[in-house]
Order: sequence, then C-alpha cells, then structure tokens
Amino acid sequence: MSFESNLDRLLVLDLVRVTEAAAVSAAKLVGRGDEKAADAAAVDAMRTALNNMDIQGRVVIGEGERDEAPMLFIGEEVGTGKGPRVDIALDPLEGTTIAAKAMQNSLAVIALSEEGEMLNAPDVYMDKVAVGPGYPDGIVDLDKTPTENIKAVAEAKGCSVSDILVCVLDRPRHGAIIDEVRASGARVKLIGDGDVAGIIDTTNPETSVDIYMGSGGAPEGVLAAAALRCIGGQMQGRLTFRNDDERGRAEKWGITDLNRKYSTNDLASGDVIFAATGVTDGYLLRGVHQTPDGTGYSTESVVMRSKTGTVRWVRAEHNRHSND
Repeated sequence: MSFESNLDRLLVLDLVRVTEAAAVSAAKLVGRGDEKAADAAAVDAMRTALNNMDIQGRVVIGEGERDEAPMLFIGEEVGTGKGPRVDIALDPLEGTTIAAKAMQNSLAVIALSEEGEMLNAPDVYMDKVAVGPGYPDGIVDLDKTPTENIKAVAEAKGCSVSDILVCVLDRPRHGAIIDEVRASGARVKLIGDGDVAGIIDTTNPETSVDIYMGSGGAPEGVLAAAALRCIGGQMQGRLTFRNDDERGRAEKWGITDLNRKYSTNDLASGDVIFAATGVTDGYLLRGVHQTPDGTGYSTESVVMRSKTGTVRWVRAEHNRHSND
C-alpha cells in the first residue's frame, strides 16, 4: 500500500480518533490542578490509539527523549507495523497548565507526514513569528524588530498600526516584546499557555489576532507549522539554546546550523495531515463535554490536509465505555 492511496480514506479520520481519545482522557482531569496526571492520561490514550493504526510510524516530535519520557518519546515507533512509513509530531495535551486550571484553548494535537518531511526538532525553545494567509511572502521576519513587522502587516492590510493585535505568551522573557508592541501603538493579547492555538489564531478572523510573536517550545513550532501548511499562513522559527546540553541535543538529532532560520516549509514539508481535538473550550474548538443524558462525552475536532487544502470539522458523541 502506498502512502498516497491511503492518506484520505484511512489516515485522516484515524488521526481524529487518536486526538479524540487523548482529549477525552485528559478532560476527566481538567480543573483538578494536576498537570502531570492530565498529561499522562492523554499520552497513554494517544499511544494506545496510535498503535491501533495501520502505519509504520516514527515519533519525531514527542514528549521528550527516551530517558525522559516513558511513552511517546522521540524516536519511538508506533502503529501496527503495516501500511505506510510516516513521521509523527504530537502533543497529547497542548496546554497542560490550561487544562489543570480549566482555562481556554487546551488541545490534543497531532501531525503526520511522509517519512523525512518534518523537522526532527529537539525539545528546546524556538523564537517564532507567524501571520495568517493572504500576505506577500516574507511579510514578517525574525530578523526584523516587532515594530517593523507590525508596520509591514498594517500596511499590507491597509489599516492603522493601532488596529493590529499581536498574540504573545505571557512570560517574563517576553517583557521587552510586549513593551515594544504597545509602544508601537499596536495591541497585545496575552495567553497563558498553548502557543499552537495562539499561532493558529492568526488564521481565524474571529480571534482578531494578526501576528504571533515570541518564544515557545520547538516541538510546538513544528506542530503549528504543520497546521499553517494546511490552512495557509507564514511562520519563521529559530532554535534558541540555554546551555551546552541543549546544543548537544540539537546536534544529536542532526541539526548542525544552530542559528538557522526555518520557514514554514522547512519545519513541515511534503504532504501533511494535522488533527486537533479540544480538551477545554477555545476559539478554535469546543472542549470535551458530558452529553446531556450523562451517558457519554461530546468532542469537537478539526483535521486538515496540506495537499488538498481540505479542512474537516468533526463533532462526535462517545459512549462512556466505548473505545472508538
């Protein structure tokens, strides 16, 4: 069986089942204040679902390296061992703090590509800048200042700088970015966690987010790039390293140019499928909710494919004891 012949019929909806399983498991621990327990529940459910898929999968973005993560570690092989060879990037619970506090925009996320088409990024930080679709290539650039990027987007939109809304993770390390954005006259939307959702927000007019700026996890950068490949938009990322251990981790995974600036296509190329299921309610997706009769759960998911540009929204109800 070739990758191409099975992509739509099998893998697209199978990926939704994978994120649904992770989201439902994590949702049972939403609001309980235990990030590790919620993440572990999502990881366990996602791993089980992946191992039921007819793929020869390799995790290139996971929970960490093998000695740090007992499940879904970078390099782990998943699937039945039948079917196409694929690379997988995943975050079983994107926004662990959000879920633990029952806040908005926690997701179960996965992306799948043909073998060798996603950056095998180490678990380090990445500087990121992203915009939605419809802009000229290179409209934003990591080597430009926040003010320069804001002015470029405002000019392309034909609006005032004061109309631009920039999404930034609310972290002390972003203090200078936040100050400069506000000094430029633009507005700032601060989010507590979940920069995959934050980057995807640039593609959704309902959020009013124009630009995403700041540093976050490199794995999340690859996942966000996979989504932008499917629905449009631009992103640049550059790995950042706090110590020699992190530099060595990057070199271990074959990254030799530690200062390289990655484009959307550099991060996720070829034919990509991206799927996400809401754990808690957010702009992108509704979270997991108990059905009115109390017998199960409802989920809302989105699944996208880069080659066709297809975006499917999937709403499902699950019996409390069902494995499907």
